Amino acid sequence: MLSTRPPQLSVVLRCLSASGVRWVTTTSQGSQHLASHPKTGEVKVSNPATIEDLKQNLRIQFSRAKLGHFTQTPPYQDNLFTNNAFLTSYLTRVLPQHVRDEIWSDLTRFGQRAVTDIYQLGRECELNQPYVRTFDAWGNRTDELVTCQAWKDLKKISAEEGLIAAAYEGKYKEYDRLYQMVKLFIFSPVSGLYSCPLAMTDGAAKTARMMKSPHLQEAYEHLTSRDPQHFWTSGQWMTEKRGGSDVSGSTETVALAQPDGTHQLFGYKWFSSATDSDMTLTLANIISEDQPEPKSRGLTMFFMKTRKDDGKLNGIEIVKLKDKLGTRQLPTAELLLDGSVAHQVSAEGRGIASIANMLTITRMHNAMSSCAVMRRIIQLARDYSLRRSAFGQVVESHPLHQLTASRMEVTTRACEALTFHMARLLGREEAGVATSQESLVLRTLTPIMKFFTAKMAMKIISEALECFGGQGYIEDTGLPSHLRDAQVLPIWEGTTNIMSLDFLRAMAKSKGEALTAVYDDVKARIEEVTSIMTEDLQDSCHKVTQSMDELTSFLQQHPHLIQPAARDIATSVAHIYIGSLLLEHAAWEKSSNSKEVAKRWCQQRLTCLTLDEYSADNKALYMEGYNLSEIYGPMF
Repeated sequence: MLSTRPPQLSVVLRCLSASGVRWVTTTSQGSQHLASHPKTGEVKVSNPATIEDLKQNLRIQFSRAKLGHFTQTPPYQDNLFTNNAFLTSYLTRVLPQHVRDEIWSDLTRFGQRAVTDIYQLGRECELNQPYVRTFDAWGNRTDELVTCQAWKDLKKISAEEGLIAAAYEGKYKEYDRLYQMVKLFIFSPVSGLYSCPLAMTDGAAKTARMMKSPHLQEAYEHLTSRDPQHFWTSGQWMTEKRGGSDVSGSTETVALAQPDGTHQLFGYKWFSSATDSDMTLTLANIISEDQPEPKSRGLTMFFMKTRKDDGKLNGIEIVKLKDKLGTRQLPTAELLLDGSVAHQVSAEGRGIASIANMLTITRMHNAMSSCAVMRRIIQLARDYSLRRSAFGQVVESHPLHQLTASRMEVTTRACEALTFHMARLLGREEAGVATSQESLVLRTLTPIMKFFTAKMAMKIISEALECFGGQGYIEDTGLPSHLRDAQVLPIWEGTTNIMSLDFLRAMAKSKGEALTAVYDDVKARIEEVTSIMTEDLQDSCHKVTQSMDELTSFLQQHPHLIQPAARDIATSVAHIYIGSLLLEHAAWEKSSNSKEVAKRWCQQRLTCLTLDEYSADNKALYMEGYNLSEIYGPMF
């Protein structure tokens, strides 16, 4: 049979055979092939066209796909501290020089660490989610909660960085809490949700310090330790099957007194985050053999370690882990308490009152996490806009994108201004230097801060994901998890409506003094701004005071509409108070950007009151079309 091999290829093959060339690999481009000489080890690059001819003639069927040369560039990560213009400016304004000198380098270092090794650990937690190994191979019930090594490493880092301890060491006095919250702000959006157990740990630490229970003193030392071997995290096991924020009306867990002074808890905890914690605070109804029915005095708070001295679970069975929309890195479980040994730490029937301090802390954490994830996604979108081109120019240069991004920036700065200010007030109160007005403002605005920042986080993250186009919807970019995880923020520790009603209760309980304190605070701040600023902010100052007067007038003239208007009232207070904070900062900084932020915020409608809606038949509107005869059973 005559050969059809072209004479040029025969020459090539003879040369290859004579030189001892052997094929070893291909380059990443798939267009050049490396060969090495068996004696010299010299690497040669052969003609790609010759290789394709050779593969064709030898009938080699294996070849790389030709995918083109373009690949998208991912966003690069900013230092979460130094590249936040508002945060660095705010701290420069409110911190004394000696405090700034001591903490600035630590925050700069931590801002870099957050987006390098901490981010990698957080990403690993997202990719290696917890699970329960209920039984071992021999049929023994183990209830082993398996978490990845990264989750354990994040606990170690939390202790070493003093993410809880910093608030309790007294080193910077009234600035301890602000310093801690800034570190948590940096840590939260890259931590793989380890910020959640830290929120409950911080709440438990504050409760332990305030209650002075002998059973909680050992726990306090662990909760505030910087030693990873000594550091504890805490759960907050309140929610039961009936669920909801009405804890007093839904708790079925009972506590049976024991001769040694302890109690055994029996109940079913429906939504127990930080299932791998070292301890927890929980609520139960005290019963006894003489009185098996819960007493009318109400719930009592208990402290319990999650494990016995031998390392086994303390009468706890992990029924299941929750299959959640987001926060999947965090082990959240349904737990059966069957004789769990616990210690009473509140007066009988005073459990609900005892969690007040805990709620202030956890709501502060919630707001800080909301602000942090907004800042994180904006920083990523900002960097990406410099790397991504569309319609012949980088995204960053398109005027419409600039406007969209600047609007997100204004909202994020507004939430940061409110949350950092509240952290500062909390630090002053904890140091014993807050005025009575500051303490009243703190208690009044905490629920507003919690719900408002959470709602804004959902809005900003959704908008920011659009800045990445289709990549913002692809899971393995790591971007969609920001939105999934953030959905818990408006829900945990009370929904928007519950927070709005909490605000109304604070007003009612103080007989109007709470709102008066907020009004006086806003008025004093605006008067100060007016006295030192030129005319460029005068209109904004007038808008804030006018809006506060409008809100006060509504409350006085329509007391019967306050409950249906609760959400709008609370939102209006948030808008007005934030306006005063942004104006205060702009007056101090005197930069064009800070003035622009304050002006834009105040240009919007600051009061959100819709009088006609409050007296309308809203039930008839939303229930229209609901027909019981056309209902076919439960969804699942």
